[in-house]
Amino acid sequence: MAELEGLEFGKSDFVLLDEVTMEQFMENLRLRFEKGRIYTFIGEVVVSVNPYKQMDIYGKEVIEDYRGRELYENPPHLYAVADAAYKAMKRRAKDTCIVISGESGAGKTEASKYIMQYIAAITNPSQRAEVESVKNVLLKSNCVLEAFGNAKTNRNDNSSRFGKYMDINFNFNGDPTGGHINNYLLEKSRVVQQQEGERNFHSFYQYQMLQELLFRSDELLKSLYLQRDPAEYAYTSQGASASNNDSLCHKAVMAALKVIGFTAEEISSIYKILSTILHLGSLQFTNDGEHVIIVGEDTVKHISELTSTEAENARKTLLYRTVATGGGEVIEKGHNEKEASYGRDAFAKALYERLFAWIVGRINSVIEVKDYNPALHGKNTVIGVLDIYGFEIFDNNSFEQFCINYCNEKLQQLFIELILRQEQDEYQREGITWQHIEYFNNQIIVDLVEQPHKGIISILDEACLTAGKVTDTVCLDSMNKKLGQHPHYTSRKLCPADKTMEFNRDFRIRHYAGDVTYSVEGFLDKNKDPLFQDFKRLMYNSSDPVLKEMWPDGKMSITEVTKRPLTAATLFKNSIIALVDKLACKEPYYVRCIKPNEVKSSMLFDDGRCQHQVAYLGLLENVRVRRAGFAYRQPYARFLQRYKMTCEYTWPNHLMGSDQEAVEAIVNQHGFEDDVAYGHTKLFVRTPRTLFTLEQERSALIPILVLFLQKVWRGALARMRCRKLRAIYTIMAYYKCYKVKAHFWEVERRFTNVRNMADYGKSVEWPTPPAALVQFHRITQHLYRRWWARQLIKNIPPSDMAEVRAKVAALSALSGERVDWGYSRAWERDYLAKDSPLTSTNFVRITKELKNKDQYSQILFSCSVRMLNWFNNTKDRALLITDKHIYRLEPKKHFKVQKRIPLDSVVGVSVTSGSDQMVALHTASQDDFLVHLQRDKQESRRISYGNSTMGTIQILLQSSFKRQQCHYLVQVSSDQINNSVKFLHLKRGHFSCKQFYKRQQCSNSVQRSSVLIRVYSDTLWSKKKKKW
Repeated sequence: MAELEGLEFGKSDFVLLDEVTMEQFMENLRLRFEKGRIYTFIGEVVVSVNPYKQMDIYGKEVIEDYRGRELYENPPHLYAVADAAYKAMKRRAKDTCIVISGESGAGKTEASKYIMQYIAAITNPSQRAEVESVKNVLLKSNCVLEAFGNAKTNRNDNSSRFGKYMDINFNFNGDPTGGHINNYLLEKSRVVQQQEGERNFHSFYQYQMLQELLFRSDELLKSLYLQRDPAEYAYTSQGASASNNDSLCHKAVMAALKVIGFTAEEISSIYKILSTILHLGSLQFTNDGEHVIIVGEDTVKHISELTSTEAENARKTLLYRTVATGGGEVIEKGHNEKEASYGRDAFAKALYERLFAWIVGRINSVIEVKDYNPALHGKNTVIGVLDIYGFEIFDNNSFEQFCINYCNEKLQQLFIELILRQEQDEYQREGITWQHIEYFNNQIIVDLVEQPHKGIISILDEACLTAGKVTDTVCLDSMNKKLGQHPHYTSRKLCPADKTMEFNRDFRIRHYAGDVTYSVEGFLDKNKDPLFQDFKRLMYNSSDPVLKEMWPDGKMSITEVTKRPLTAATLFKNSIIALVDKLACKEPYYVRCIKPNEVKSSMLFDDGRCQHQVAYLGLLENVRVRRAGFAYRQPYARFLQRYKMTCEYTWPNHLMGSDQEAVEAIVNQHGFEDDVAYGHTKLFVRTPRTLFTLEQERSALIPILVLFLQKVWRGALARMRCRKLRAIYTIMAYYKCYKVKAHFWEVERRFTNVRNMADYGKSVEWPTPPAALVQFHRITQHLYRRWWARQLIKNIPPSDMAEVRAKVAALSALSGERVDWGYSRAWERDYLAKDSPLTSTNFVRITKELKNKDQYSQILFSCSVRMLNWFNNTKDRALLITDKHIYRLEPKKHFKVQKRIPLDSVVGVSVTSGSDQMVALHTASQDDFLVHLQRDKQESRRISYGNSTMGTIQILLQSSFKRQQCHYLVQVSSDQINNSVKFLHLKRGHFSCKQFYKRQQCSNSVQRSSVLIRVYSDTLWSKKKKKW
C-alpha cells in the first residue's frame, strides 16, 4: 500500500478508507485533488483526476524515484503502474497491458503519453542505436497520430477521435524491439461537419497556420490553391477557429514525420490530400435544367492537379455514377443535387479515413519487429497500451457516439470480468472463504448492442440489406418492436410521456455510465458507409503513388461482382471483440481517469459530476473487492521457485510431501501466517507488504547465491582446466624427452668420425638444441672445443708452448680490437740482443752493467724505437724493459741510459687499432711517453717489427703485472695515423708531459694516449710523400 505521504493529503490508497462508502470515497478524492495529489491507488489500479494544468511531477528525477520500485514504496503515480507492468513483463516473461479508460476530457491521452515516456526512459541503458531508434519512433508516433486523429470538442481541447491500441515488443533484456498500432473507428464524419464550438481535426489548422508562419511569400499556399484563413473553407468554418498553438504543434509534427522516416514526397502527398479535402468542401452544385453542374470549374481543376488525375475524369466522377446492368451493360447515371453533395462529402470522408489508415500503416512498417527468431533472440514479450475514446453524452448523439459508448461498455465488461467477477470466481474455485461483493454486470447492455439477430447492430445490418426504400424511421420502428421489452432500451413511442425524446427520431439506452439519447437520423447511411466505385477507380488511376497505394480496391472492374462488404457497425464490433480478446490474454493494469468539472478549471471539483463517474466506473465495488480479497496470488510451484532461497528448509530442494507444504514452511519461517490463505493450487497474499518483504530478502540473497554458483562453476572450470593442463604437461614431457633424445642422436650422427677428419670436426655444423638443452649444449660445445684444442696442441713441442700461451693471452686482449698483432711469426722478445753484431755487443754490455747496478732478474723486452722530442723532431732510441725498470737508451752513444722509469709506476698501455706500431706507456706521475717500434736503422728494410713486437710487449707487461698481483689498463684507440683528424702541433720549447696534458685538458690515460698518438702521427707522417 502506498506510503510516504502525510495524512493531510488524505489516503493514498482507497483500500485504506475507514469505511467504504461513497461519501468517504468522494471526500478523500476531493481532498487529494485540492492538495494537488491527482493520483490515488485502489490496490494496483490508479485513479487519475485531470488537473487541467501543468504539474512538475514528470521529470527525470521522478522517473528515477519510481524505477524498479514496488507500487507501495512511492506515492501513487502513473509511473508506478507503468513500472509494475514492465517488471511483470520482464520478471515473469508475461504479456501485460495498461488499459486507460474514462470519459472524454478526463486525461486519457496525456496519461498514455506519460506511460510511453516512462517506458522509453527506463529501457536500453546501454544506449544501443537500434533500440533508441525504435523508442524515438514509438514516442514520435503519438505526436503524428494526435495531429491527424485528435480534434477540439466542447469537452476537451485535444480529444482523441479514434481508438488506439499500441503493442510494444520487448526482447529478453527488456529493451523495446518494435511495436504495432491498431486504430479503431476514426470519427470521419467530423471532416465534413462539426458541432458549434468544436473543430475539425488538428491537421487542417496546423498546416495552414504553419504556412502563415514560414511562407510569407504565399508561394506554397499558391501551389496548393489555399487561403490562410480556415474560415474560407466549408469544412473548417463550422466550429471554433484556429489557435496560436497550431503552428508550434505543426513544427513538432513535421520533425516527428522525418524521425519516423516519411520521405519528402510522402509528406507532400499528405498535404496535397488535405488541400484536396478542403477544396472538395468548397464545391457547390446547382441544377441546369435536367442536369447538375459544378459551380466553379477552377476548383475541379485544382482538385485534379492535387490528386494527379485528369480534370475531366474528376468532373465526371463528381457528377455521374457508373452502373453495371444485369446484362453486363455499363451506363452512366447522373446525380441530382443532393446525391452529388452526398457523394462529395462521402469522398472527402473516405479520403481522410484512408489517409489516416495509411499513416498508421506507414508507422507500423517502421516499428514492426523484423527478422525475429525466438531461438536466437529469446521470448518476445509485449506491453499493450490502450488509449481509446471515453464515454460520450452530447446534445446530439449519433452513430459515432453509439459505437464509442458500445466500445466503453465492452471495456467495462472486461474490467468486471478481470477485476471483479474473475477474482470472486477464483476465490470460490480455490476454496478461499470471503464475503461476496455485489456489483453491476453490464453484460445485459453489451448483449443489447451486439447479440446476434436481436441486438441493435443486427437490426441495423438487416435494415441495410433490405431491398427497397428503408429509412431511419423504419429502422427505429424495427428496434422498438424487437427491443421494446428490454429494461435498458426505450424510445418516445415506448414511453410517450417522456418529452425529452422526439417521435420517430430518438431512442435511449441506459448505459452503465448513464442514460444516453441517440438520434437515429443518419444511422443507416453511416452504417452502410457507401462510396461510389467511381471515386475508388479515380484515385487508383492517380499518378501519385501514395494515393494509388491508399485505394487498392479501385483496381476492380465495374462489371466485376464482389461480395457485399460488411457494414461499419459490424466491422467495428468485430474489431472491438478482437481487442477485448487480445487484452484478456494479458495481465491487465488499469488507469481510471476522472473529469473533475465541465469548465476545464484547475480549481473546481464538481461533486455530482465526479460521483457519477465513480459510480459508472465501478470504483467503489473495486475497493470492496480489494479489501475483501488478496492483493497477490501465485501457484505454489512458481512461488516456491522464486522464494525458496529465503528458507533453510526449501533451499536448494525441499524433501517435503508437496509444494504446498514447502510454501507453508517459507511463510511460517517469516511469520506471515495471518496474512496469507492457502488455496487448492495457489497461495493468496493479502497485503503487498508481505510480498515486498520476501522480495527484499530475495534481492539480498541473490548476490550471495550468484557468488556461490560462480564459485562452484569456477571450481568446475578450474578442475577441467587442471585436467587439461595435466594432460598437456604429460604430452609435453614425452615430447621433450623425444626432442632431447633426437638431439643426442643427431649430435652423435654428425660427430661420429671427427677423429678422422683433418680439422677434427671444426667444419661440422652443430644442430639447434631444444630449449631444455641450451645450457647443456653450450657446455658440450665448450668440452668439444677443449678436446679439439688438445688435439692440436698435443703435437706442439714443449719448447714452443710458452710462446703459444703468450699468443693466446694476446689474443684475448687484442683480438677484434687491432688489425694485426704479430701472431703469425715467432716472438723474439729481446730483439736488440739478436740484432746486428755491433749493436748486440754494445747492448749486451750495457745490460750487464744495468743488471749489476739495478739488480733486475731478467730482460722482458728490447727493441729499437723512434721517439718525439720536445723540439718536434724524431730520434732513434732503444727501449729496454726489465722486471724492475723501463729504460730509454741512446743507440748512437753505446746505449747510454737517457731515462729510467720504475716498472711499477706504469699504469697502462695504449695502442691504436690500425697496423702501425705506436705504443703509449702511461705512468702514475703522468710522465708518459710515446714510442714507435722499429728495426735498426742500419738495416735496409724500413719495415717495423709490427708482425711480432706489438703483441710481445703487451703480453710481457701483462705477465709481469700479473706476477706482481697488480692491475693495469690496456687501451686500444680508434685514432689511426691516416685518419683525417685535426692534428695538434707542439711548439718548440721545453715543457713536461704534465704541462702538455694540462693544456690539452687530459684527465685520464685514455685522453692522454689519444692526444700523444695524434701529435706523434703528425710528426712521423709525410703528407707530401704519403708514407712514413
